[in-house]
Amino acid sequence: MFTNSITMKIGVISDTHLKEVNSHLIDIYTNYFSDVDMIIHTGDLISEEIVDFLSQKPLHIVHGNMDNFDIKKKFPKKKILEVHGFRLGLIHGWGSPFGIEKRIRPEFNDVHAIIYGHSHKSANHIDNGVIFFNPGTATGFRMSGSHSIGILDVNDEIHSTIITV
Repeated sequence: MFTNSITMKIGVISDTHLKEVNSHLIDIYTNYFSDVDMIIHTGDLISEEIVDFLSQKPLHIVHGNMDNFDIKKKFPKKKILEVHGFRLGLIHGWGSPFGIEKRIRPEFNDVHAIIYGHSHKSANHIDNGVIFFNPGTATGFRMSGSHSIGILDVNDEIHSTIITV
């Protein structure tokens, strides 16, 4: 079996809901994203300033329901990212936080992971062979629990971790 010795480390963030870069986002970047190979933001950025700040690394974004027209025009609703032979489906999500995974699952065929946001609640589990990964909200309103982000380590497997920030 092929073994990939190089790990791609991906920082995953969602639902920042910031009009400008603040000290909390800077701390997240410094403490958790300074050594990542790329960043994924799964929507509700709110501001182009957040895009500019996170663009210090290769950046993949899908827009969320709260993003303005310019962000929605610039970034897709969903996309598939290929990393080391794995297909990662990126989407924000919509509607009630309850049942969100059932609504977003039909949006993707043949993916290894679905990375999403919207619910402001972290998730990290496997359902029918697909990883469902939501980093929670990094800096936005919390439905419950703490602010959080995610890290994906991708080599010959996908290792997914939620980090409280």
